[in-house]
Amino acid sequence: MFSFKKQLVLTLAICWIAGAGSLVAQTSPPQTTTANLKTPDSAASDTAKPADTVKPAEVVPAGYIVGDSDIIRVNVWKEPEVSQTVVVRTDGNISLPLINEVKVSGMTPLQIQDMVAEKLKGFLNSPQVTVTVIEIRSKRAFITGEIARPGTYSLNAQTTVLQLIAQAGGFTPFAKRDSIIVLRTEDGRQSRLKFKYKEVVQGKKSEQNIALHPGDTVVVP
Repeated sequence: MFSFKKQLVLTLAICWIAGAGSLVAQTSPPQTTTANLKTPDSAASDTAKPADTVKPAEVVPAGYIVGDSDIIRVNVWKEPEVSQTVVVRTDGNISLPLINEVKVSGMTPLQIQDMVAEKLKGFLNSPQVTVTVIEIRSKRAFITGEIARPGTYSLNAQTTVLQLIAQAGGFTPFAKRDSIIVLRTEDGRQSRLKFKYKEVVQGKKSEQNIALHPGDTVVVP
């Protein structure tokens, strides 16, 4: 049998070990399992569907007249098989399911959607049609030479020579600003229209800052 002193020492040792273990448990940071936890952001991302990859439509003014080579989107509500993104052909027509060939060149998007909706009434109950211009290709001007971003630019609104130069990023350091010409073809004949930049911005030759026509080419030597 243990003596009284041995029993007392053993009891004190047990109490000390228990107290130390409790202290460690209180001071240690709680362990949490995060493998199956989701934050609101991650939960939202799991349920979110990928965005459609449809090319954004160009901003066109009210009353824009659709022309050959323009790309338009004909959307028929709740009818994905009929909805189409189409290119206006050189004959001014587009092809759509159910109604086949329709001529759209020379019409506004609103006029096109009314016409398409009327033709679809023989096949669908109260068709709701929306027509959007995706890309303007029929009304473009060109700029080339000593310009920051030479290339092709849409004329989705009345655009002057000065405005096109600004859209193209301005001149390079070597540009001859007073020797700019605009090449224009009308009735099979090409004309050369002068544009003297310095005089135009000074208000002396403002009549040279003409509104560009589709097919015009601005040459900056």
